[in-house]
Amino acid sequence: MSTLLPHVWGEVMVPPGGATEVSLAVSESYSGLTLPIPVFVRRGSEPGPALFVTAALHGDELNGTGAVRQLIADSTLHLARGTLLLVPVLNLLGFDRHSRYLPDRRDLNRCFPGAASGSLASRMASIIFQEIVGRCDFGVDLHTAAVRRTNFPNVRADLSEPRVAELARAFGSSIIVDGEGPDGSLRREACRAGKPTIILEGGEVWKVEPSVVEYAVRGVKNVLSHLGMIEEPAVEPPYQVEVRQTTWVRADHGGFLHMHVGPGDTVRAGAPLATNTSLAGSVIEVFRSPVDAVVLGTVTLPSIAPGDPICHLGVLEKSQPGPGARGIDRRRGELPDDHLQNRLLGDLATNMIVTDEPPIDPLTLAADDDETDEGMGHEEDT
Repeated sequence: MSTLLPHVWGEVMVPPGGATEVSLAVSESYSGLTLPIPVFVRRGSEPGPALFVTAALHGDELNGTGAVRQLIADSTLHLARGTLLLVPVLNLLGFDRHSRYLPDRRDLNRCFPGAASGSLASRMASIIFQEIVGRCDFGVDLHTAAVRRTNFPNVRADLSEPRVAELARAFGSSIIVDGEGPDGSLRREACRAGKPTIILEGGEVWKVEPSVVEYAVRGVKNVLSHLGMIEEPAVEPPYQVEVRQTTWVRADHGGFLHMHVGPGDTVRAGAPLATNTSLAGSVIEVFRSPVDAVVLGTVTLPSIAPGDPICHLGVLEKSQPGPGARGIDRRRGELPDDHLQNRLLGDLATNMIVTDEPPIDPLTLAADDDETDEGMGHEEDT
């Protein structure tokens, strides 16, 4: 892959210390009109690495768009070295339709590095890969959970690659999930091309959630600090755990959920995660954690069918880097209530009722009432 200069876009050359917005044509409309995506280019006064920060690769994942927009508007962000490419929306066609996918029903994040003579998705991927990834040395791609789910912000990276692992740890996320990523994904193919790239998964679709945006912006600035592109000190996370294995807990029966955990919570093996009930409230099944884990994400839609995902768990193992469940809980307990970590725990659980105890089964309650009535009648007789 040829390396293009990150500060040169056709006739436009961004001078040292300058910033400008350029347009990258990624496709055409049915009427033949060019479809461009905006790219904001900021250049430091001194030479240095080039970093891309991209969002809305899935067109309905808008938390990243909010974070990139905030970075563009941040007057306190003074780039000392290198070049920063900020792309608020990669999948313009999906974004315009409020959809994860392209009009040809393909997932753009399974089509990299793309091909100039391939499908619509493949052609778009090829342009993005050449013009954005090809200009940079490192990358951060911002995502959310899929529809009807939410994620506690976590970085995902291939920790077997030292330069990728270094970038992931520098971001300052409290949770890092190890893995290469799917075939054809932007971050996996960028890493294969020698451009260490990580992703952040945080929040849910169709929203710009303030605490998730704050988390993403802080992480990008930490990366910039790590790369020497800005002279601000990095913000250290209260803890950092590296998850090597994840597992999904799924429903065996249809019903209506009552949650006992929220995104970011820690659980012990055997702890209740959620209770599945009938529409009248009778208990159908209680979901329990098979392992000590941190809750990476949960479903947000309470009505479920057999096989539906309930919780995505990051397995906490003794051999992993970082604290275990008790250590995480202890460090969280030392944080003030207004710390970003604690605000996220509350904010991401606002779309669901979360209680420690399972709901009271109405049939059990009715039986208890009958016994109480009989006892009261006996007392009145005496």
